[in-house]
Amino acid sequence: MPQNIIVLSDPVHGFIKVPQKIIQPLLASREIQRLRQIKQLGMGYIVYPTAEHSRFTHALGAMALLSDAIESLELKGVNIDSDEKIAALAAILLHDIGHSPFSHTLEFKLIEETSHEEISLALIRRLKLHMDGPLDMVIQMLEGTYERPFFCDLISSQLDMDRLDYLRRDSHFTGVVEGNIGIDRILRILCVHPKEGGADSCLAIESKGVYAVENVLIARRLMYWQVYLHKTVIAADFVLCGAIRRARDLIALGDDVAVSGISPALHWFLKREINCTMLLDDEVLDHFLDLDDTEIICSLKKWCHSRDPILSDLSRRIMNRDLFRCTFLDEPPSQDLLPIWRERVTRALKKIGIKEPNAHTYYLIVNHSSHAAYEPDEGIVHVLDPRGNLINLDQYADSTSISALTNFVKKPYVCYLKSADLLD
Repeated sequence: MPQNIIVLSDPVHGFIKVPQKIIQPLLASREIQRLRQIKQLGMGYIVYPTAEHSRFTHALGAMALLSDAIESLELKGVNIDSDEKIAALAAILLHDIGHSPFSHTLEFKLIEETSHEEISLALIRRLKLHMDGPLDMVIQMLEGTYERPFFCDLISSQLDMDRLDYLRRDSHFTGVVEGNIGIDRILRILCVHPKEGGADSCLAIESKGVYAVENVLIARRLMYWQVYLHKTVIAADFVLCGAIRRARDLIALGDDVAVSGISPALHWFLKREINCTMLLDDEVLDHFLDLDDTEIICSLKKWCHSRDPILSDLSRRIMNRDLFRCTFLDEPPSQDLLPIWRERVTRALKKIGIKEPNAHTYYLIVNHSSHAAYEPDEGIVHVLDPRGNLINLDQYADSTSISALTNFVKKPYVCYLKSADLLD
């Protein structure tokens, strides 16, 4: 083994090689190490007890797959220089550093109308000021502006290394076998067309691998409905977001006593309205890096004893897994039904000592989940046929079943305090 490589053991992909140049210093950075304390599946561990894996291990796994993908493309004659390879590995390693605590659960809740991708880029731009290496190229790859577009596709597309890792990894740690996709097969059928990899090139799959890709799309749909959009995960997300919203409301009212014990970093965000225009501020980014799952859990444990009955109740429910009921509906409820439901929830809350007029907003939500396994509007999977022609996956003659996966499936639901008995 070369001296400039370290090897890490991973239960999903085996041994992961980490190059010394650029990658090892990034791995040791505050931005990456913070990901150890952020659960990959957010509140998913509430349903799947072994789903305790972190964004850190996911970033490593995605990097390992990207390294293998580049090696496969090089064997097919695609020219990739050393700086491009390092930049691509750095980009996939850094792509999630902008995640809020509990991943997607609290996205947009701390920094308004700002995705984790935007926060990641802000953090990387700041890293660039302090680190040597091709971080300008990293930013271009993540923004989708790099002059060789297939690198952008490897990092963010319908068939990127991020997606392949999280499907396999989440399947492994939840025990939901439907997500156990054939990654080795996918890596072998990846290609670049034209092979020179110029500005007009794109990532594609060889036609013989269409069914393997179809399997990935089906696995993604099954994982969404069985794991990511599981009804109990939805309920846990609602309770956690409700506790954070209640704490923000109390702080806005000047009642810091009710949120006593709150993490200083969390308090800093909840007493301010932070948006994407403030991502150039080092103070904002430094406080963001102080936030992880442990800060939220520590605050919730303290809030279980809050003098505010709503905050204490919601916090206790998270800590004791005493969640709301979430029920998928055949159709959205009528407007006439909503005030009846609100009244039932209000009556049930009064029985447990919660009498605030608008308390029902923390204990009742009507919404819908939606998902499409393949979304052509977000980027096309290209198939390279035996004659050298590029064809869109959903138009390929041997993949008519793909069309069924392009449809958004919407499932309306109501999530509510169990004792309200809305649907009885």
